[in-house]
This record gives sequence, structure tokens and C-alpha cells, in this order.
Amino acid sequence: MIDKRFLLVFFVMIPVWFQAEVPVDPIEKQVQDEVNLREVEINASRTQTRMKDLPASVTVVNASSLDKNEISTLNNVSAMIPNFFMPDYGTKLTSPVYIRGIGSRINSPSVGMYVDQVPYFEKSSFDFDFFDVQKVEVLRGPQGTLFGRNSMGGVINITSRSPFDVQGTHVQLMAGTYGMYKLNAGHYTTIGDKLGYSISANYLSQDGYHANITRGGQADSLRSLGLRLKLEYRMSDRWKLNLSSSFENSDQSGYPYAPFNKTTQEIGSIVYNQASGYNRFLLSNALNLKYSGKGWSATNTFSYQYLNDNQQLDQDFGPDSIYFAGQLQNQHNLANELIVQSTGSRNYSWITGAFVFSQTGRNTVVVDNYRATPQMERWFQKDYLPQTRGAALFHQSSYKLLPGLTLTGGLRFDFESTQLGYEYQSTKAGVTKLVADTVYPSLSDAVLLPKVALSYELTPDVHTYASYSSGYKPGGFNSTFEKPEHLMFKKESSYNYELGVKTTFLNYLFADVSVFYTDLKNQQIYRTAPSGRGSYLDNSGVSNNKGFEATLQNSVFHGFEAMVAYGYTYSKILEYVQSEQLNYNDKFTPYIPRQTLSVQATQTFRISTSKLIDKVRLNVLYNQTGELYWNLANNLKEERYGLLNAKLSLMHKNLQLDVWGKNLTNTQYRAFMFESGPAVFAQPGKPMQLGVNVSYNW
Repeated sequence: MIDKRFLLVFFVMIPVWFQAEVPVDPIEKQVQDEVNLREVEINASRTQTRMKDLPASVTVVNASSLDKNEISTLNNVSAMIPNFFMPDYGTKLTSPVYIRGIGSRINSPSVGMYVDQVPYFEKSSFDFDFFDVQKVEVLRGPQGTLFGRNSMGGVINITSRSPFDVQGTHVQLMAGTYGMYKLNAGHYTTIGDKLGYSISANYLSQDGYHANITRGGQADSLRSLGLRLKLEYRMSDRWKLNLSSSFENSDQSGYPYAPFNKTTQEIGSIVYNQASGYNRFLLSNALNLKYSGKGWSATNTFSYQYLNDNQQLDQDFGPDSIYFAGQLQNQHNLANELIVQSTGSRNYSWITGAFVFSQTGRNTVVVDNYRATPQMERWFQKDYLPQTRGAALFHQSSYKLLPGLTLTGGLRFDFESTQLGYEYQSTKAGVTKLVADTVYPSLSDAVLLPKVALSYELTPDVHTYASYSSGYKPGGFNSTFEKPEHLMFKKESSYNYELGVKTTFLNYLFADVSVFYTDLKNQQIYRTAPSGRGSYLDNSGVSNNKGFEATLQNSVFHGFEAMVAYGYTYSKILEYVQSEQLNYNDKFTPYIPRQTLSVQATQTFRISTSKLIDKVRLNVLYNQTGELYWNLANNLKEERYGLLNAKLSLMHKNLQLDVWGKNLTNTQYRAFMFESGPAVFAQPGKPMQLGVNVSYNW
């Protein structure tokens, strides 16, 4: 066994005599320009605003940062973004994102996500393998005016590579401990100056980190295959047509949950006896047509997403057969958005849009109770049919009142309606009977979502802003309810106030600092069903989040670049009383880290004396999370913990060799905890992992 102290020395202590005065290469120059001038455009703003001009808190993680930090999922991205947390729940099915204390563990998300302009309506589609990604943009705070429903916490926008920006073929092979093997490949080309296309693929095989001693083997293995196709046709100077299609098929075992002793604070062994896991097929397509007129442009995006998955879960997580649940989901998501906006105007700009969508599906839930008498009882929920449809109109204008002073105002009208049908069957002692067959009245929400922001350019390098924005998450129906009052939950609303400053100083340092205060009304709270089997959403009265975030980074200086990002969120439930015994007033909101910290540094050395190596690059990333609570009672707590990752890259022309390590200090932490009746279960965090990559471009 290799001594871990040796590994730390190997990754961190690179001799300083490689440092030399070297010319900045084109890629480093591009990064330097972006940091100095912040001229990079934020596509997630819908208006392609420059980062420095956007009156909002935003983080951009580009392709270079994804590569240097060995980031391959949205969960990994959280290590670099302040007040952003995406816990590991054991499978891709439950993949909630929390930003500034706002998130949702089940049902619809509280953070919006778009991938190549396709809206991802369900959290179960959020966790996919990154490949062919050009950049990830995260807007923090409610984005209701431009994005509407489910963007209370913010918006994540992921863009894949364009064949007009990247040409050639890329292949990467990866191998790591715990039986991890991965292949990424992509081909990008143009035909003349009008047509470009790309095809990329990804395959991942992971044996898993945690063993199930009852069944044998690992409890968290993963196999996934992804493919993306892209076609861009620049028909003329005015017309552009983009087609994109991607799919991912994944097969996971699960879940790595073990009994947790609240007295000793120790995690036991994984001991459940029935095969559990999650299979998912995800298909996403988008057709984007853009017309550029004189001083204005119009863009229409039609998207379709198909989600088909199957969850099998040993609900008692023990060595005996007590409860077992299966859930099959089949979902179709259609959306169309038309945006018309001004272009080129300096004093006045505007954007107007219309959005319609349809979300239909069919869920089947089967629950086996092996302890029922006289024989096993099977509860069969046949054709759980949620149907949601909605439409929205929105407008936003920005006007320069005085030199350097800009006022932005916007309003969105959002309407949606949800209908739900149930059919229950129960089998006991070999006899099947229909328990219920019901179609519930539709539940609708109609809201106005305003936004006001005032930004001021003190100097070309110092931009300040103050803003007010609102957001909402629709109400809906719980698929699991044991009491009539738990059938439905109301919409959740947020009201956010924010102050921020973005500044460049000393010619190569960039700082982005913001403070925020958010009121939440009817916050949707995750609850465990009284029986301990299943969960539902309930509404608290009033909640409150407040905090700040700061990011400091430099442009490339003698091959060195660094970034520090810190976030602080104080999130509390102010009013939530269910009974005399269940009073959650003044409790911290579960799943919200009080603090997040990320420190990243990269040093690149150019080797002029070697024929085998052109450049050496060392990257170190340290992120810290905590403290946070896992339940409403605030008696399950995760203390602050930190993870250290590092990557050493050796480059020669088009060939690159990487040696990397994650959680190099082998920090012990709980990735997730939950209560099930009187029992508590925990998922251990991922241990230290080492790996090597080989990449070639031609």
C-alpha cells in the first residue's frame, strides 16, 4: 500500500526551478482577457450580457476548468461555486440542487437547468456524465422573470461544444481505482463556412466504493453510455439553424445506505438483502432557429425530452425481507420558447418572450409487505398519471438613465395547471381488489414575477448593483400520502434582495462579492410518511435565508492562476407548527451547508529543454462544506469537512497524460443521512481515489 503522505508530496511539492519567464500561449491569453475585462458573455442571462454588466451573482466554469479539476458531473461542479450544494443520494434518481438555501429533495426542482437550450423539468435527469461540455454557467438567486417556474434558487445553463468553435477529433481513456474505466471521444468538423456537425460519445464503468456484506459485491456500481449529435447550419447572414440530440442510458446498483448509531455517531455495514438499483434512459432534443434583423433578433427553440426509468428499493435496508418498493416512470416533456430582443443598442435594450410546455407521464408503484398476514400484501398503484401544462409571457427592459447608471425592470406572467389520476389495487391472500380509482380536480397556479435592478459603473473596472427579484415553485400532488391532508401541497414563493460589486484591480485580479436576503412563503418541506415508508411534501409558513458570497481569481501570471470562492448561508424555518409535539419554529433548514469554501490553484511550466514534454501542469483543488443538518429536528448534524483533489498533467504536442487523485486525505464524512421511522441510515462519503488519463487530439 502506498503511503498517503507520499502521495500528497508527489502531487503538491513540484520543484520551483521549473518557473521561468515564458510567453503566454493563446489559451492562457484568452483566460487572462476574460478575467481582466470579464468580456465573456453569459448565455444563461438570455440577453448574452457580459459578466461584468450582469446585475446578478454568476459563476462560469469553462471547459479548461472542467478538465483541470477533473469535473465530470454536476455534483463535482459544486466544489467550485459558492453557496451551491448537490449532495450524493446514492443514485441518479434523486439529484436535488441547493443554491443559497433553496432546493427540493423530491418532486420538481427549485433550481432550473438547461442543456443546449433544453429545459430539464425533473431532478432525476440532472445527474448525467459530462462530456463535450464547453461551459457551465450558474446564476444564483431567483430568475423568475426570464425563466419562470422552478428557478427560485437560480439557473444552471450547460452548453456543449460547437463545431464552429472546435474542429478535429478528441479521444480520452481513463482508468482509476475501485474499478473505474472511462472513454470520451468526439469529432467536430465544418463543411465550408455554413455547415458544421459534431458527434461525441461517453462510456463509464464503475465497480463502486461500498460493499454490501449481505448480498456480496458493491452497493453502488454504475454503467452508463452517452451520445450527443449536433448540427449547425448558417443559412445566411441572418438565418441560423441548430439541431441537437443527446441520450444517456445508465444502470446503477443502489443504495449504499447503512444503519447509523446516533449515540456512537458511527456508520454500520450495508446489510440489505434484496437487489436494489436504478435504471434510466434519457433522450433530449432541440431545434433552434434564429433570425437576426437590423437592431433586433428572434429565436425560437422547440425541445422534447423523454425520460424512462425504473427504481427498485429494499425499503427496510435490513437483512430480512420486510418492505420492498418498485417505481417505473415514463415521462414526455415538450416545450417551445420564442424570444425577440434588441441587439446593438447601448442606451436601451429589451427582451420579450413567450413560453409553453406540456409535461405528461405515467408512473407505476408497487410496494410489497412481507410481514402482512396471512400472506404477503402487495399494494399496486397503477397508472399514477400526472399531467402538467403551462404558458408564460415575459418582458424585460434595460435603460441607461445616466452615464454608468442603468435601470433594469421586468415582469412575467406564468400560468400552469396540474391534474392527477390514481388507480389503486391491493393483493392479499391471493385476492386482488380495486381500492380506489380517482381523478382529482386540476390544481392551477397563476403568478406575476417582477424584477427590478439598478446597476452603476463607478469606473470601467468597478460595477455595482442592487436588485429585487421573485420566484416560485408550483404546488402539486404527492404520489405518496397516508392522510388526506397530505395529498396536495401549495406553491412556494421567494422574494430576494441583493447587493453586489464586481471589480478588476491590479490589472489581473477579479472580485465578485454579493450579499442577499431572501424571504420564503409556504416553503415546501420534505417529510417522511408516518409509517416510515415513502415521503411527501408539506408547506411551512415563513422561512428566511440570508448570507453572502465572494469570488476572487487572477488571470494567468507566469503560468500561475488561482481562485478562492466562499459562500455563507444562514437558512431558518421561522414558522412551522404541526402540533404541540411537532414544533419546528426557529430550526435550521435541512440540507443547507452553512458555509462553502473552494480554493483552486494551477501552475503551468513550459519545458524548453525536453523533447518528450512541452508543458507540465499541476492543479490543486480544496473544497470545504458544512455544517449542515439532515432533518427538521436538527438532531442529525454533519460537521464541517474538507476534500483535497489534485491533478498532474504532462503535455507533448497533441498528447496529454494526467495523474489525478480525489479526496487525497481520505476524509471520512457522511454524504447523506435520513430517518425511516425510528431508524437512521447514512451513506458514507467516497474514499480516496486515484486515476490516470491519456488524451489525444488530431
